[in-house]
Amino acid sequence: MEKTHNLLNAIIVAHMKSDTGGELPVNVLNHIGRFSETLHKIHTFVEAQQSSSKIKRFFRQGEMNILLRDCKTELQQGLDFFQIKSVNVMKDITELHEESQKRYQEVLNMIETLSDTSSDQASTIGGVYSRSHNSSNSISMLPSEPKIFHGRDSELSEILKLFHQTTPRIAILGAGGMGKTSLAQAAVHHPEIAARYHQFRFFVACDSASTKAELAALIGAHLELKPGKDLARMVVNHFSGSPPTLLILDNFETLWEPVESRKDIEEFLSLLTDVKHLALMITLRGAERPAKISWSRPFLPPLLPLEHDAALHTFLDITDYNGDQREIDQVLSLTDNMPLAINLLAHLADSEGCTHVLSRWEQEKTTLISDGHDRRTNLDLSISLSLSSPRIKAVPGAQELLSLLSILPDGLSDVELVQSKLPIVNIRSCKAALIGTALAYIDKQKRIKVLVPIREYVCNVLPPRDLLTRPLLIHFQELLELYNEFRGTHSNSVIIGQISSNYANIQNVAVTGIQQGHQDLTNSIYCFCHLHSFSVDTGREAVQAFLKIPQILPQTKNARLQAYFVAELLQSWEEYLVPNFQILIAEVLEHFKDFDDNDLKYSISMCHFIIGERNMNLSVHWSMLKMLSLWQLLPETRRDRLNHCEPSDG
Repeated sequence: MEKTHNLLNAIIVAHMKSDTGGELPVNVLNHIGRFSETLHKIHTFVEAQQSSSKIKRFFRQGEMNILLRDCKTELQQGLDFFQIKSVNVMKDITELHEESQKRYQEVLNMIETLSDTSSDQASTIGGVYSRSHNSSNSISMLPSEPKIFHGRDSELSEILKLFHQTTPRIAILGAGGMGKTSLAQAAVHHPEIAARYHQFRFFVACDSASTKAELAALIGAHLELKPGKDLARMVVNHFSGSPPTLLILDNFETLWEPVESRKDIEEFLSLLTDVKHLALMITLRGAERPAKISWSRPFLPPLLPLEHDAALHTFLDITDYNGDQREIDQVLSLTDNMPLAINLLAHLADSEGCTHVLSRWEQEKTTLISDGHDRRTNLDLSISLSLSSPRIKAVPGAQELLSLLSILPDGLSDVELVQSKLPIVNIRSCKAALIGTALAYIDKQKRIKVLVPIREYVCNVLPPRDLLTRPLLIHFQELLELYNEFRGTHSNSVIIGQISSNYANIQNVAVTGIQQGHQDLTNSIYCFCHLHSFSVDTGREAVQAFLKIPQILPQTKNARLQAYFVAELLQSWEEYLVPNFQILIAEVLEHFKDFDDNDLKYSISMCHFIIGERNMNLSVHWSMLKMLSLWQLLPETRRDRLNHCEPSDG
């Protein structure tokens, strides 16, 4: 797909840069012809895949692989001919994009400076603009019904109920990639809706419009209205004189997001809803509905990720994968059951296999499924559109909070947002902005969270600053120290609950400080030590990041901290395979004289004694205790046992 796109761009660039008025040389036309043949082969392959049975596809797999390999080779030959180098191509494409954007802005400026009520010229420009963005002769053609559609039965049922009441006005909300457009497409093709509105169903994609005039022009083009002045009024009048009609405005956030145009857009929507028999449905990113509209009740709640079964069925419908179920579950866990992410990863798994996809994800993260060129085929682009939303930019600190949440898989409660003393101004407004744009959501435990694909993307492009993680690290460390202080008491149950709710968060925040020269290195190591104690007490799995500490521990030059870490390690030394473990212990024992903490020294000595008993190396332990004057710290029974191991003077 990427090669095809690059080659198309190269052909366009070659045509524009031609010195003969766009007429290309014979050898160039020859390669363009070969490219057309390659595209025809690919089209034939896709049709064959769709029409043939799984058994036939299996027996023809070798033939198809050869065809695809030939197509790939032919595309590469085309790329080589046009001398496409990655930098030059991107430069040409960028220049082409900038030129088109410049011309596009000139048209917009002409539309804005000429009121659509002042002259026929403005209406004509609007008509030209709308037609230039649509190549189909039948602009009002409905998009196809989604062929793979699972997990939205309840939402579709709620939409149909609203149509049973009166003429509905429905807003389908949710995060980017959550399947809002698919739900709207399923609704417009439902037999009940089709029977009610027949040919009076219009599905208008609003991606290319940014003003009231442009929206009116788009709708007017779908209605096949002739350009004229005050096109917005012409659209309303047309609907007023038509039979019952359903109008769906898809990706409405493109129009509604900018604050400067929001008032006009809402007023135009209000005019449309004044037409009593006009049913209106919009899809919009976020969790907020445009004002000035009496939306049908009950409101349709923002779309959530799919349930696991629906996600699995979606994945299997795309891949027809019969491999290891555990690998499928691993792939689905990367998507957090977000429909767009499932769709993109499933198609990748279909061609590469789950094992390869999982391996690539470790290195590439969300860029693995971001090769497409629009929001429906590029996950990173879809997320970035939400991230650049005017509603986010209007609230200073919203991106900072999102950045922090990108490393917090457990999310945060309202109490934790306040108690952690984060340096974010108006943090509740920031939280509301993230929820309003559906970049974050509130889970059943009332904690603000971010979906896995969004977390991965944000963590890559906007990692949290130390200024944000440090207060949270201090807050978690205070919780863990409180747990240690009241260990085993009844009052500790509340603290255990708070730590359990942030178990993954604590590890992710602490690991940011386990770096050479980091100013939070000491606090991060203490935090991991306390968390290790907690995990042992509560029967949790070993804290894997705990093993990163021995390599960086000497850099702290803190004798007590090194001893404290070894004391924790000795409590569960059999669970961790630490290289040069005895050397580490020996170094700590040498530094006993450098700090005063008999409780800590005794803890290490007792653990070392137990290990010595198991390894029958008590004489070494006896010598160490005598040398460190810790003999008196041992219980009498232990001293008696060691007396028999005292080395002879000879």
